[in-house]
Amino acid sequence: MLTTYALIVFAIGALGGLVLASSVLRGRFAPWSLSLLHALLGASGLLLLILAVVQGSASGRVMGALGLLVVAALGGFYLASLHMKKAIAPKAVVLMHASLAVVGFLVLLSAVL
Repeated sequence: MLTTYALIVFAIGALGGLVLASSVLRGRFAPWSLSLLHALLGASGLLLLILAVVQGSASGRVMGALGLLVVAALGGFYLASLHMKKAIAPKAVVLMHASLAVVGFLVLLSAVL
């Protein structure tokens, strides 16, 4: 059940991520408030997955998704640090962060279904 909740939280966070990525890919600063909400949703999803793993109710796919999403989160921290410095992130980093997050989400989706 925790994995289903995590999937829902990540899906909502991904919507914000699309808006953030579209801003950066157009060379504009993303809204800071949306960045914070996106990060909060991502962190909440990770916590739910970690709880599922700790409780022993997680499959190998859930653990794989968790690994991918943790790496995506590390990229997100880097992107946030650039945002705090008022620097527009490199498009390649944004695309890598998004790609890892999407793959992690899809792995989690396959585990939930």
